[in-house]
Amino acid sequence: MVGYAIGMVGVALCVLLCGVGSAIGLYKTGSAAAGVLGENPKKFGKVLVLVLLPATQGIYGFIIGIIASSSLAGLETAAAGWALCGAVLPMALSGLITGIFQGKSAVNCIYAVGKQDSLGGKLIIYPAMIEFYAILGLIVSIMLIAV
Repeated sequence: MVGYAIGMVGVALCVLLCGVGSAIGLYKTGSAAAGVLGENPKKFGKVLVLVLLPATQGIYGFIIGIIASSSLAGLETAAAGWALCGAVLPMALSGLITGIFQGKSAVNCIYAVGKQDSLGGKLIIYPAMIEFYAILGLIVSIMLIAV
């Protein structure tokens, strides 16, 4: 029973922290996009992808929550609970941190698109590089849960 409780807290924290990272990133990108679109609504399509990039961390955290929750039933010892808690930690921390920083990066790209339309496709690479580390956290957590 103790293992189940520890594992449940780990899974819940993973989903929560990834969601918080995404929410903060989306708050920043949404605010920036509102300013740019207030001046030129025709740039909606150019900034939409940049606005949505930080949402992926919340999705990754949710995926890990689903995968890890299938392991909860078999957790009988505290050690097993801590193992699951540790397995979801890479996604929890990378989701929180990359969601926030990806949002910050995307904000500057949104402002640049506001000034020069043609940069939209080129600028997506900068916040996408931050996405790579969220994907690494996702993969490591999946590998650790499977052990």
